[in-house]
Amino acid sequence: MLKRLLPAFLALAIGSSLSASALAAGPQLKGQAPGWYRLQLGDFEITALSDGSIDLPVDKLMQQPAEKTIRALQHAYLGVPLETSVNAYLINTGSKVVLVDTGTAGLFGPTAGRVLANLKASGYTPEQVDEIVITHMHGDHIGGASSTVFPNAELRIDKRDSDFWLTPEQVAKGGDGGKAIAALVKGFADAGRFKPFDGSKDGVEIVPGVKAVPAYGHTPGHSNYVAESKGQKIVFWGDLMHVAAVQFPNPSVTVNFDSDPKAARPAREQAYAAAAKDGYYVAAAHVSFPGIGKLRVDGKGYDWLPVNYSTNR
Repeated sequence: MLKRLLPAFLALAIGSSLSASALAAGPQLKGQAPGWYRLQLGDFEITALSDGSIDLPVDKLMQQPAEKTIRALQHAYLGVPLETSVNAYLINTGSKVVLVDTGTAGLFGPTAGRVLANLKASGYTPEQVDEIVITHMHGDHIGGASSTVFPNAELRIDKRDSDFWLTPEQVAKGGDGGKAIAALVKGFADAGRFKPFDGSKDGVEIVPGVKAVPAYGHTPGHSNYVAESKGQKIVFWGDLMHVAAVQFPNPSVTVNFDSDPKAARPAREQAYAAAAKDGYYVAAAHVSFPGIGKLRVDGKGYDWLPVNYSTNR
C-alpha cells in the first residue's frame, strides 16, 4: 500500500514546491493606488490630491544643528533623505471648484508631478476648475498651473508674491525653473485670467466660503486659504510646515527656503496655536498624504492627529 501511495505523495510535494517557486518568482509591482482622498466639510467636498513625493536632505535644510533634526527624525522612525509628500487640494463648494496649489508638473523629477492624473482619477476634469489659488510661487506649488490644461480657471496669487517673483532679477535667479513659472503666469495673463489680489488681514474672498489670509514670511506674499461651510472649517497652510517630525514639536524651527525667517516663524507659531485652540482641520502641502488633520497642544509643541479615515458617506 505504501509503495503504491509514495509516487502520489512525491508528485504532490514536487508540484507544491514548483507552484510555490513560481509564485515567489513573480515580479514586485511597486507603485500605489491613485492618490486622492475626500473629506466632507459641511456642504463642501474637499479632495486631497497627491503630486507624489520628493527626497529632501532635511538635516541640511532646517535652521538648527543637523544632529537635532536627525534625532527628531529617528524619534519618528524616519531618516535622511526624507521622502516628503507634495499635496494639492480641490474644494468643491457646490457652485465653484477651487484648486489650492498645483504641484510640480515634473519640475522636481519623476517621483512627483501627479496632481493632474490624480485629479482625473478622483472623478474631476481640469475643465471644471474655476479658480486656481496659489499659496506661494515656489515651483512645487505653482508648477502645474497651466492656462491650457485648465482652460476655464482664473489664477489667483497674492500680489506681493507675484510682484516679487516675476521681477526680471528673480526670474533670472530661478534659472530654467524661474523662466518656466514666469511663462505659466504669462499664459494666464495673456488669456485675461491672471487675477492677483491685495492681501488683507481680514481675508480676501475668492468665491463664497473660500478666502485668502496672509501668512507672510516664507515668501513675501505667502497665503493661507480658508474654507468654511455650516460651521466647519479647514485652513490650507502652504509651506507653514516642511518637516512634521521637527516643526510640530518645535514650531520655532525655520527652513532655509524661508525668504524672511523672522516673519515666517511667528506666522507658523500663530497658525499652529490657532488651529489647536479652535480645533479645525488643516491641510498641509508637505505632511504625509493626504496631509489633513488637527493639532493638539503637547507641552511647548503640538501633536498631529491625522484625519480619521472615511468612506465619504
